[in-house]
Order: sequence, then C-alpha cells, then structure tokens
Amino acid sequence: MKMKQYEQRIQTLLSNMTLEEKIGQIQQCGPSLVGAFDVSFDELLNMMFDGRISKEEFDRLMGTAEQDFHEEDLRAGKIGSYNGIGDSAIANRLQKIAVEETRLGIPLLFGYDVIHGFRTVTPIPLAESCACEPALWEKTGRVAAEEATAAGVHLTFAPMVDVARDARWGRISEGAGEDVLLNSAYGAAKVKGFQGDDLSKPDAMAACVKHFAAYGAGEAGRDYNRVDMSMQRLWEEYMPPYKACIDSGARAVMPAFNDINGVPCTANPWLLRDILREKWGFDGLVISDSNAIAECVDHGLAEDKRDAAKQAILAGMEMDMSSNSYAEYLKNLVESGEVPECVVDEAAADVLRIKFELGLFDNPYQTSEERERGAMLTEGSRAVAREAAVKSMVLLKNENHILPLKADARIGIFGALAADQGQMTGAWAIGARPEDCVSIVEACGARGISYQYSEDGKDLLKIAASSDVLVAAIGERKEESGEAASRADITLRKEDLALVRDLLATGKPVAVVLFNGRPLAIPELAEHVPAILEAWHPGVEAGPAILDVLFGDVNPSGKLTTTFPASSGQCPMYYAHINTGRPGGKSKFTSKYLDAPVEPVYPFGYGLSYTTFAYDNLAAEQTGEAVHVSVSVTNTGSRDGDEIVQCYVQDVAAKRVRPVRQLKGFEKVSLRAGETKTVDFVIPFAELSYYDWNMEEVPCEGILKVYVGGDSRAELSREIRI
Repeated sequence: MKMKQYEQRIQTLLSNMTLEEKIGQIQQCGPSLVGAFDVSFDELLNMMFDGRISKEEFDRLMGTAEQDFHEEDLRAGKIGSYNGIGDSAIANRLQKIAVEETRLGIPLLFGYDVIHGFRTVTPIPLAESCACEPALWEKTGRVAAEEATAAGVHLTFAPMVDVARDARWGRISEGAGEDVLLNSAYGAAKVKGFQGDDLSKPDAMAACVKHFAAYGAGEAGRDYNRVDMSMQRLWEEYMPPYKACIDSGARAVMPAFNDINGVPCTANPWLLRDILREKWGFDGLVISDSNAIAECVDHGLAEDKRDAAKQAILAGMEMDMSSNSYAEYLKNLVESGEVPECVVDEAAADVLRIKFELGLFDNPYQTSEERERGAMLTEGSRAVAREAAVKSMVLLKNENHILPLKADARIGIFGALAADQGQMTGAWAIGARPEDCVSIVEACGARGISYQYSEDGKDLLKIAASSDVLVAAIGERKEESGEAASRADITLRKEDLALVRDLLATGKPVAVVLFNGRPLAIPELAEHVPAILEAWHPGVEAGPAILDVLFGDVNPSGKLTTTFPASSGQCPMYYAHINTGRPGGKSKFTSKYLDAPVEPVYPFGYGLSYTTFAYDNLAAEQTGEAVHVSVSVTNTGSRDGDEIVQCYVQDVAAKRVRPVRQLKGFEKVSLRAGETKTVDFVIPFAELSYYDWNMEEVPCEGILKVYVGGDSRAELSREIRI
C-alpha cells in the first residue's frame, strides 16, 4: 500500500475514533496471571529471585495458572497492543477479536523481547559483537525474525545499543560492548536483519532501538541508576548508535529507565521531541519501557501517576507499556484541558502507521500454527547459531599450544556448566527451552570423543590420571548477568578458582572454558592457566561450537569488544579514556590505584588465533575530505585464519582533550598460511570532529596519529597533519 493511501486512511480512522479508542491504541498490555496463587506475577518473580520459593515451585505455580488477556477491554477498543505473547494460536485468537468484534476492526500489534534469537537462541549480543562481522549480525537477526513472526510477533524490543563501559552492569550482555563505532554498526545490521527488505512481508518484524539514551552509563554500574554527564560526552560517546539505528530504518524507539542530568528519559521533551523528532527526523513509534511512566513518581519528577501520564504524553511518549497510566488518566487529562487531544491523535496515528507498514490492515493473520511449527529450530537456523557461536568465541590464552586438541585426545571435563543445557542461552532468551540446547558433555558424546565428566570435582585425581587434557567449564550462570543483575564483585566464585587450582596441581594440561555475560576480573586464570577460551553464553549450539574451536575445526577469530579489568574496583575501565596530566605509570604521583595494576588483564580488541599475523607498510594520508589508511597484513603461521584488522586514531592536540585512541574502522580478512593482503580504511573528516566547550562542532585539526593492529594496544603508527 502506498504511503499516501494509508496516511489518508489513518486520518479517516482518527476522525471516526472516540477518545477512549484513541487511548486504547496507545495502550500496550501483557496478559495477567490468575489462579494457583494469591500474589502478583511480579511478586512471584521476586519470591523466586530472593529465594523464598524455588525455581521448581515457581514453574509449578506457573503451570497451574491461567492467563487473562483482558478480552473485554479488547472488545471495547481499549487495547491496541500486547507484549509478551509469542504463540501463533493465541495471537490469532486475539487478533480475530480485534478485527471482527471491535467497532473499527483495527488489528493488534504484538511485541516481544527477541534479543538474541527466538527459539534458535544465538550468542548473547556482547558475545556476537566479538565476531566484528555486520553480515553475520544481520543474518542472525533474520533468523530471529523468521521464527518470531511465525509465532505471531510483529515488533521486537531490540537492538540494544547502549554503550557500556562498566563491567558491573548486568545489561552489558545485551549490547555490543564499550565502543561507539561497534555499537553503531551492530545496531544498524540488526535493524536490517529484523526488518528485512520490506516491512510488510510476513517474516519481517519492526525493530525498536533501545534504551534512549545513555542507559549503559548508569552510575556505579547499577541498573536503572542515574546518568549525569556533560553534553559533549553524551553526544560524542553515547548518542551515535541510536542515530545509526534510526538511519538504518528502525521503526520504533524505547526511551531508557534512567534520567539524564535530572530528567527521566521517559518524560524528557528535549530527548523525545527536540532531538528524536526535530533534529533526527524520526517518524516512527516511541514506546515506554515496562512500567516506566508510573515510575516517574519514584524518580521524583511527578507528584502521582496522573501527573506522570501528563508529563510523559506531552514529552512525546506515545505508547504506555504495562503501567496503565494512560488508560487510567489520559481521558480525564484531555477533558480537563491539560493535554490537547491533538497530542493523543499524534500518538495514535504513529501506532496506526506502524500497523499499516507491517501490512496488518491488509493481512492481520500473518502466521498460522503450521507455519510456526515449521519455522522453529530448522537445520539452517541451527547452522547459523553454530556459526555465530564459533565466531563469537575469543581465545584469550594458549600457552605451549595446548589448543587445538588432537582428535584422539582423552578429556577430563569438570564443572556444572559443562552439562547444564539451560545455562547456555544466557540472559534475555525468553523464547528458549533448555532441551533445545546442546551442552559440552552432550556434544562430546555425539562426536564420539573419549571423555570423563565430573560436575563438582569428585574423582578428580582418577579422571586426571587417565586424561590427556583437563577442561574446566566455569564462570557465571545466566541469572548473574542481564537486567537487574548488576554485580559489585565481578571475580570468579571461590569454588571455581579452587577447582582450577586442583586441576593445575595434577600437572596435566588445563584449558578453561569461560561462560559469562560480562567481562570478568580473572587475573589468577590469566597468570596460571595455560589455555583460556572465552565462550560467553553461546546459545543453542554451545557444545558443538565449543568443540569446533577446542579441536581446531575452526580457527578462533573473535576479538574482545569490552575490556577485562584486573579487579572490580577498576570499573569502569575502557580503552577510549581521556588522559590526565599525570597518566598512570610507575611513578608515585600518577593516576592509578595502590592495589591494582594500571593495565587491564585483557584489552579491548584482543583475541588470539591458532596462527599468527604480522602488520607492515602502514600508510596514512589526507585525500580530499577523508584520511586514507592502508596496511599490509600477513598470516605468518602455518594455519589458515581470519584476522580482525583494527584502525584507531588519536587527535594529539585539540580544543578539548580527546581519547587516547578511538576505533574508526575494522575489517575481518581471511588469510591462507603465508598470504599477505592489503587492507584499506577511509575515515571521513566528519567522523573526526568533536564538540567544544560551547557545544559547537569543531573539526579535527593538527596532528592525527593513526594506529593499526590486532587490538587497541597496536604499536604500528603514522602521524599526519590535517
């Protein structure tokens, strides 16, 4: 349907809608749970998380509960969207009510958190970002969209592109790490993958970029915490990824829970109207995070829920997720003259527009139970999940070439995470099922590998005596990262370290496989363990992918997109920091801690391979309105491999002090053993500009230092004057 046709239909619908029906369109609700217990679903979750009931008891209660979809409100035109329904039969049943039993027959919009896969769960975003491969990011987004839309989903609350530099923050797992460029590229690729080439196709779902803005900069790494920063830093280091997603065509935006400099993003007119609408020209839908409008009262911005609804709608918050603030108070606010009805019209129009764009008015029933059954966990989607997992893993250490393992190696495997299928998905994989996942132990059996397994280290000496190599599967459980999972201490648990020490004491070669949703402080492992593979939370194909790397079927190529500090107290720690007048060093009066090293355990961009690479012939010159950089990269080892070539710049002297290095380009190159390739980067001058004290954009002038290499510590450099 052409734009002009449905714009006219939007206006016709609005003219025929009552105020209550308009408010209904901007109300997104989730099903309520009834029966079997006398507490709310949120309280039930809290009871499980704080230990008052077990996970098994939670599952039992949930299994006997019924879902209330508020169908009478739906029939009355009071619901325009649902959240959290990923089932084609339920979606079609509710859609039938909306289309056939409401006065105007407006179809429903179904949203769902499809963060890193639906049923075919791929690696957590922080892991997948380590592949540094936009084509892969788009491909996994496409798989997620094909499955989710088959289950009735129209919109995903992803990608998350919050630049995150504090490893204590649990939701660092949901984004592409600490770098601006990587988050921008990751987000843009995911938008394309989710939305496809035509949003009206049944296998396309709208992307909702989040969390606007600077959610990853919460004070002290605590989730939902305040953000207080300069405008220069906000614009240079946090805003670009959101803009990249919008430029890529994202049709929805979710404002963040946090405030920025004292004003919550949920009710921030500067953010939602001045920047998003006026400056960036965004014409899509703005959706609140769960209950965020009502939480403006807790922030201290609004007197009560009614005041929160007023401030949010006037600021440009169009759809209310879960708080019922608009449903309860907006009609009265309009009738009292405190909120002009045209503001509600504008919000309802944006909801209708995305429904037209998705083709819901022409085809409200875009899936079926048959399509849903056929779309899940296909051979092709599992192959993509395995590819993504392999490319996401980072080889952190490989002393004495312990890895790759020989095909006939006898392995002793230790640690609960080696056999726990459900732990492989990581945080925010709500469509996942444990039985879909393949663990290391299961994969060893399927592959015919000679192995022995001990969950807790029992029979350690006996197993070690008959093994060639010992593998410890340790790290975080999936509940230890993600939303509401900030940690003050990001070191390994004592039991894990004790297990590793016992394995090392046997004298046998030891390899650690790390499962985690954030950077961990692992100085002891880095010093004493000869081989370390960072597997993250790799998804449904975890076991086969890990074995692919351990046995050398695939040469690892992943690079860290977030810094690994030496201790929790170093957080936040990130590569693109500003130098002080007394940079950290050996001298007493420099910027450092007394009880921690200056450098991280593993820096941004770091990752080993089973081969080696050498860089040479670096050249940098100004060509027109850009800096052109070229470098020769040679595979100097005996195996074919992929190298992620990274280009950094430093503005040596500027009107404001600039980061010591900034990533301005990356490219993955495949090199046969002994092969040399030339890699080129073009950096437009516009990408080198920054903001001065008065928030005026100024160009980079003077000496620019260019570094190229395999991580952020690259030493090969050239200086040019621009």
